[in-house]
Amino acid sequence: IDFDLILEKVKELNVLAEEGISQIKRTPWGARLTQPEPLPLTLYRNGIVMFDGPFRPYEDPSTQQCLQDILDGYFPSELQMCYPDGI
Repeated sequence: IDFDLILEKVKELNVLAEEGISQIKRTPWGARLTQPEPLPLTLYRNGIVMFDGPFRPYEDPSTQQCLQDILDGYFPSELQMCYPDGI
């Protein structure tokens, strides 16, 4: 696993997602500026953990697909249903 490449690609995705840029969120009384919630991703020697979810070994096909999405410069496809506008 090339950790440096994964981190570089995550940084690129963060730039594309306009990390640190406030967004307008409508409220019942008007609107306010908010920051998008980050998605915690922890890389280990033998797997990953996203959010507070279970440990996912690199050998798992869903983990491989998630990392391949990131390496290809895409938001992980497994998260697109929950986050259709990205995160």
